[in-house]
Amino acid sequence: MTPTHLPGRVAIPSLPEQTRTPPSQNALESFNATPADEVRQTLLACLHSARWADRIADHRPYPDAESLLAASDEAAYDLTPADLAQALAWETLPALPEGAYSAAHTALSAAYAAYEAKFGHAFIICLYGLSHTEALDHVLAGIRSRLTNDPEEERVVAAEELRRLARGRLIHAVRGARNGATSHNGATLGNKQDTASH
Repeated sequence: MTPTHLPGRVAIPSLPEQTRTPPSQNALESFNATPADEVRQTLLACLHSARWADRIADHRPYPDAESLLAASDEAAYDLTPADLAQALAWETLPALPEGAYSAAHTALSAAYAAYEAKFGHAFIICLYGLSHTEALDHVLAGIRSRLTNDPEEERVVAAEELRRLARGRLIHAVRGARNGATSHNGATLGNKQDTASH
């Protein structure tokens, strides 16, 4: 069964469990040595903010994974409203897990439409660490809860979700520098970005 894509845009990552584990020193050394233009493309696949990507790229080399992730967090906390808008506009809807029941599709479609009508941007939520069976309930609960926020409250929540997504994607991308794995949209560190998408 092919996973179904819903209308609208929402970031529901489905990266492997290894995103919880920091990249190895060899992967970090490869990241540090990658040409700036290539590393910026990979970073933009993690969080589509030119300011964030430039800041992470320009502060290389990183002595250890913790320093890289701390820099990622710090740069994400410093996103301006324009940076946040740029990053949110890039987020897209990936496939729901296989076997998702049709009622979930209907409920999520309605919730996404209500969210975008109210806030004018994609609903994003970080699901790292959740199983596929937990993800749908978490998304539905999250979007319903966040629909009660005012725009400023939601901007703060969305920025935190972007920071968490960027961190997980960065771990995955740096690991990919050594093993050819791809980021969430198919970009590989040190290789040309391919056209894979959700």
